[in-house]
Amino acid sequence: MSDPSPITRGFHGRSKDNTDHRLPPGQYLTTDFPVLSAGPTPHTSQDQWDFMIDAGGPALARWSWAEFLALPSEDVTVDIHCVTHWSKFGTHWRGVSLDTLLDLAGRQAPYLLARCDGGYTTNLALEDVTGGKAWVVYQYEGQPIAPEHGGPVRLLVPHLYFWKSAKWVRSLHLMPQDQPGFWESFGYNNHGDPWKEERYWNQ
Repeated sequence: MSDPSPITRGFHGRSKDNTDHRLPPGQYLTTDFPVLSAGPTPHTSQDQWDFMIDAGGPALARWSWAEFLALPSEDVTVDIHCVTHWSKFGTHWRGVSLDTLLDLAGRQAPYLLARCDGGYTTNLALEDVTGGKAWVVYQYEGQPIAPEHGGPVRLLVPHLYFWKSAKWVRSLHLMPQDQPGFWESFGYNNHGDPWKEERYWNQ
């Protein structure tokens, strides 16, 4: 799932320093990494895990765990911003760019829907996940991503609120027209730009 749920563990309070130019409006800085999910945490073994890109028919591309790890990967250092108002600076990830994955799939579309273990979905425009803006990541701070933070892999789209960085992602469904995902269908903003405070549909 992702971060709009009220469930929070491991969060020890907010920083009073909210004047940093890297901090979007309405956010406060934390050194913790709050865990927020709207349901049970899936646990998928690596031998049962795969990742797929499709456009409504047969898979355009599919990778096993070993095949995914063999793809060209990048180290990424980014700030992340949750719609529940916390931000965390300088997080370190390793994963595969969506530019690489879509090139290997040989197909693009104006929109995509990220689908995850547990039934969670979130929608994204192609322009928000290409041009070095998004990754499917499998390491956080040099270690495998813990299940509670979305492991074995999660989407990372750091320029949008963190609910768009879907946990436990398993596939990308390419779409000619936009389709709201889980939180978007419950009133969260369809885009989710933290610098514009795009938290809800009426913003």
